[in-house]
Order: sequence, then C-alpha cells, then structure tokens
Amino acid sequence: MKVIGIDPGLRSLGWGVISVQGSRISHVANGQCHGTGTDMADRLHALHVALSAVFTLHAPDAAAVEQVFVNSSGASTLKLGQARGIAMLVPAQHGLSVGEYAPNTIKKSVVGVGHAAKEQVQHMVRLQLPGVDFSGPDAADALAIAICHAHHLGSAAALSRAAGARA
Repeated sequence: MKVIGIDPGLRSLGWGVISVQGSRISHVANGQCHGTGTDMADRLHALHVALSAVFTLHAPDAAAVEQVFVNSSGASTLKLGQARGIAMLVPAQHGLSVGEYAPNTIKKSVVGVGHAAKEQVQHMVRLQLPGVDFSGPDAADALAIAICHAHHLGSAAALSRAAGARA
C-alpha cells in the first residue's frame, strides 16, 4: 500500500509518499508543489495541477493531511485553509478518503512527544526512512504525516481483526 502525506501551504505544499507492507515502511518519493503567481486563484490552480500530477505518477492508496491550526492572523489561517482545500480535493478526485491529523498527533506518532521540535521530527523521519533525502522542510513534514497515517491505519486494521476474531 502507498500512503501520501500532504502538508498544505500556499507557497509550498509538501508531499511525501511511503510504501507500507505490514509493519514495514519505506520511502517512495517526496517533493514540494509551488503556488505560483500573484493572484490567489492562479496559486491555487498551480497547486492543484502539481498535486494532481503527483497522484497520477505515484497512485497512492491512502492519503492524509495536516489539520489547520488557528494562529494570530485570521487572514493567514483562511489562506492556509484554501491550500488545505486543494490538499483534500485532489485525493477525493482520485477516490480516496483523507485522514486528518492535528500537528501534535503527528509529532506524537513520529517522535513520541506531541510538542517535538521540527528538527526532532525530521530526525525521526530519517531514522524510520533510512537514506531519505528531503526536497525541503515541507516535504519532511509531509512524510511525517504519511508515517502517522500508516500507524493509524495499522492500528485500525489490528482492531478490526481483533473484533472479527471475537465475533
């Protein structure tokens, strides 16, 4: 199974694809889609086109996106929400449901601590995906999101198997 994690952003939308085979995960690819242009519609369109190409190339089986957190600027939060809309739309166009995770949940899943620093997250992603070369910090975050989703999918599958054994 291939899992894609998406870290939404208007200037740089990070993505990371991992392969999951049982409890083993491995790196497939990662990158960043760039919103180009000065007009918001142009930037969103560029993100959509680029992320759609990633989905066509890598054909993921599952997708996850980081939830938006509200910051001090309402306008910034709203703009980030628009990029997040693209990050959720593209998987839906490819028939995938989208897992959504809070930043602290992602950090806790990858590092073991919900308030881990960005450097700690990147270090743990490197440990879990040996030899990975990040195309940028947003791609590293996206791989962490993919790892988090893989852990949650694995837990859900284990619970389903356990429930089926009891029935």
